[in-house]
Amino acid sequence: MRRRTSLTLLNALSLSRLPLAAVFVVLEDPLVRVGLVVAAALTDFLDGYIARHKHLESPWGALIDPIADRAFVMVALLAFVLEGRLTPLEFGILVVRDVATGLGFVVARIVPRFRPVQFKARMLGKVVTTLQLGALLAVLLVPVLVRPLVIAVGLTALASVVDYTAAVWRARARPGSRGPHIPTPTGRGAA
Repeated sequence: MRRRTSLTLLNALSLSRLPLAAVFVVLEDPLVRVGLVVAAALTDFLDGYIARHKHLESPWGALIDPIADRAFVMVALLAFVLEGRLTPLEFGILVVRDVATGLGFVVARIVPRFRPVQFKARMLGKVVTTLQLGALLAVLLVPVLVRPLVIAVGLTALASVVDYTAAVWRARARPGSRGPHIPTPTGRGAA
């Protein structure tokens, strides 16, 4: 299969999380929603695994993948807030890392010094995403675990934001650095 076709299929796999998010809102059956969360997690794992092992990383994939991830998680969490299954405070804690890294991405695009950056996923970001998905499943299956997972996401998100910020400052401090590696919240990353 040609590289361009393979990249298109990987991006379609990432983008499949958008219709999954729409279905999540429309169908309120807990088991269907569990299946949707699992499907979203599997597509995230698969597109990243295939991209890394087949050397199909791309700047577009590095952008599409985390946007699709964040869209699914945000829509699902907002649905839970509107249904009264999560409080607005819990929602805020669950998305603080996403908001912070989203703002960081915008700043990196606006500030000329950071424009040539390559975005790469960081381990703490992946841990936060995994805990977020765990929180989604907990809301549906084991509500008693929601509060501990929200706390775990909050603490890990804080560490993740510090990690991302430190990576930016280290890259900025390198004299003559042409392309600092600034992390992305999650996703395939560009090589």
